[in-house]
Amino acid sequence: AEFELDAGLGNGGLGRLAACFLDSCANLRLPVVGYGLRYEYGMFHQRIEGGRQIEDPDHWLRDGNPWEIERPEDTRRVRFYGHSEHFVDETGTPRARWSGSQDVLAVPFDMPVPGYQNETVNTLRLWKASATDEFNLGEFNAGGYSEAVAEKNMAEQISMVLYPNDASENGKELRLKQQYFLVSASLQDVLAEWVSQHGADFSDFGAQNCFQLNDTHPACAVPELMRLLMDEYQQEWNDAWAVTTRCMAYTNHTLLPEALERWSVSLFSRLLPRLMDIIYEIDARFMKKLAGEFPEDPELR
Repeated sequence: AEFELDAGLGNGGLGRLAACFLDSCANLRLPVVGYGLRYEYGMFHQRIEGGRQIEDPDHWLRDGNPWEIERPEDTRRVRFYGHSEHFVDETGTPRARWSGSQDVLAVPFDMPVPGYQNETVNTLRLWKASATDEFNLGEFNAGGYSEAVAEKNMAEQISMVLYPNDASENGKELRLKQQYFLVSASLQDVLAEWVSQHGADFSDFGAQNCFQLNDTHPACAVPELMRLLMDEYQQEWNDAWAVTTRCMAYTNHTLLPEALERWSVSLFSRLLPRLMDIIYEIDARFMKKLAGEFPEDPELR
């Protein structure tokens, strides 16, 4: 009998919840777009030997996926590493930018999410990580065959495996890369669509867009939206903050440690330096606001 492999996109609690969200929204004819990562190997393929579980890679895409359509024209660029630069633009306004970054391309693949007998089809957009340069011919001709594809391999690791082991520092870094990669590519996608229809006027953006964040995994969306609005679309802090606070919705589903992630300042600053600047500024402004509301509290002075 012919059959297709289950999509290796996550079938834990949050994955099941996200699928229910998309299914229900399509049935209710709500204009909702889902975003995720197009994992190459999903979680793992189970086999039993001697009464014990053996995990093999789950290459669910080996025979292709007939339900997806690649959209290379909507490819986005995601930044990592580098440093922040502060400067004054031609109007005399202080600005900041992310410089010296190592970039990865996010290539979208769209899958349909049909409603039940209502002529509604929403979209699930999945991002595949790809290198900006596929192959270093100079390194290859010099005999550095591994080095010739090092950048390609490093980029593709981001969307290679669902739930990479984060017991090591490299695992933690890869997990944070996955989370930011998803957040940045998706927000860039939404903002590009908005600007194509409304220009750089974001006054009504929060009224027409809402981002649902489940647990802390996509929490980078808050500083990333601030960064995009300020650095890419020249919005002032207060205007960008008003948009961000209006369109971000967050739900905490459990108090288990894996749902309340914490990242070391050293890792976050090295991997996402511009976001670290924005997080510090958000914290400073929040503490100043609290100090004004509770002037007698010595811990807020």
